[in-house]
Amino acid sequence: MLYTGYDMQRSWLAGAGKIAQAQADVLKNFTGPFSVGGLAPIAASALDVFAHSVLPRGKPAFGLDNVTVDGKTLPVQEENLARKPFGQLKRFVYEGSSTKPRLLICAPMSGHFATLLRGTVERMIPTHDVYITDWKDARDVPLTGGGFDLETYIDYLIEWLEFIGPDAGGRGAHMLAVCQPSVPAYAAAAVMSAKDHPLRPRTLTMMGGPIDTREAPTAVNDHATRRPHEWFVQNVIATVPPYYKGSGRRVYPGFLQLSGFMSMNMGNHMMSHWSMFSDLVKGDGESADRHKEFYDEYRSVCDMTAEFYLQTVDTVFQRHLLPKGEFNYRGKLVDPGAITDIGLLAIEGERDDISGLGQTKAALNIATALPDALKKYHMAPEVGHYGIFNGSKWREKIAPVVEDWIVSHNG
Repeated sequence: MLYTGYDMQRSWLAGAGKIAQAQADVLKNFTGPFSVGGLAPIAASALDVFAHSVLPRGKPAFGLDNVTVDGKTLPVQEENLARKPFGQLKRFVYEGSSTKPRLLICAPMSGHFATLLRGTVERMIPTHDVYITDWKDARDVPLTGGGFDLETYIDYLIEWLEFIGPDAGGRGAHMLAVCQPSVPAYAAAAVMSAKDHPLRPRTLTMMGGPIDTREAPTAVNDHATRRPHEWFVQNVIATVPPYYKGSGRRVYPGFLQLSGFMSMNMGNHMMSHWSMFSDLVKGDGESADRHKEFYDEYRSVCDMTAEFYLQTVDTVFQRHLLPKGEFNYRGKLVDPGAITDIGLLAIEGERDDISGLGQTKAALNIATALPDALKKYHMAPEVGHYGIFNGSKWREKIAPVVEDWIVSHNG
């Protein structure tokens, strides 16, 4: 009922949004008496903001059509590789990209599509051969596709590292994990190291990742720990309705994740929409479009399988199994001490309200057998969670740290 009720409300709001957008378009060019005193632009702006807030969104496109390398603009082609039921490996190819260090970007499976990392990909394309984990919306995966949990995520990463193959020195690609996948990426690195897998990653960069959420707990951490596991099973898990491909699958709906994130920073979101409205009234379409572009991506949400969500809540946020040395993968303990030759870079934002300071840095502390020369910590001043991997500070201050780390450990 939860999912069906939401879809009914969304359909109603979509209709209202289309009407509001049509009215806004008329008022923008209205020159009658109603325009006296600026009433038409104000009404048009209000309708525009409302329409943008309620119109439904599908999976966004990366839209990275070209790249500039050494002053030369080159076309970029997207290749969809190594397809699996819950995702595929997407590669961004241009002339000369195959000669650059291979980089696997691990996108979060946390209610948003991989395009949330568009800015991350765009910044790394000129200097790397970039691949990204392109996850599917769980509601669109038929039950015949099987299940997907935290261990499956690790399976996918290992298989995709194997698919990418060795570099010139015979080792695997570099990995960069943003937020939630820091845990499965770290586990994959440890599992591959324990087996002396030749394609274990050369480096692993973790950005704003919940390796140990006991450090500087945030509102997200508190939400996960102050309720018993059974509460999440009973209150936030829904069944996909029969009009979707994944009919019957149990999921944590993306719209619940979005509402949680919105409510966490409601004041900021209200101010952002007020700014959008003010910019439209002033005729500053460029500034308003920047707000719209952010929310187009932010509101494009997808579902997670119930088993993945519940296992993550239990393993990462409630019992902290990885930093305690109790994380189990396919019947065996994951040993961080097995990591002996992978360069680990932990990056945190000073103002991160999702993964607090120290949560990602913990990855360095539990890698007890790794030499200090293969460990690096970077705290980005005055940067929030999304600023770690998107925006000017990511492009100008943080990305160079990542690039230098990869270059210095590229073999």
